[in-house]
Amino acid sequence: MDTLNDTRGAPRFDDILADFELLDDWEDRYRYVIELGRGLEPLPEADRNAVNKVQGCVSQVWLSTHVEPDGSAPRLAFRGDSDAHIVRGLIAILFALYSGRTAQEIVGIDAPEKLGRMHLSEHLTPQRSNGLMAMVKRIRADAEAALSKATLH
Repeated sequence: MDTLNDTRGAPRFDDILADFELLDDWEDRYRYVIELGRGLEPLPEADRNAVNKVQGCVSQVWLSTHVEPDGSAPRLAFRGDSDAHIVRGLIAILFALYSGRTAQEIVGIDAPEKLGRMHLSEHLTPQRSNGLMAMVKRIRADAEAALSKATLH
């Protein structure tokens, strides 16, 4: 089975957004985000390294990117973890937005607009918001690198 594109167990971003909108109370939304983080696939200890560590996050955050070459349209899948429960949830939201997509699709996603629909920045500390954007930049950079590599071959 191709685990890269097997997203049956993972929620889609639109489903997360719909669930989020059903929750009126921010305490419930925080609990939901934390619950999403609990559903992340465990990150192998070997992937908790300096290369995968995301700079610009107050918490410890690791993102591991797997690129599946597919001619000029490589697909990316991600694994990640954090030492903070809420950040693990934010990672899960980003993975719902990005994982299994082509590098070109990832570069084309307007993450601030998509995430803005959740009104997260209004309820996260500035440090957490900055960390979330650092993760977005990292994912985009990995997608851009995969595109560059694909066009060279």
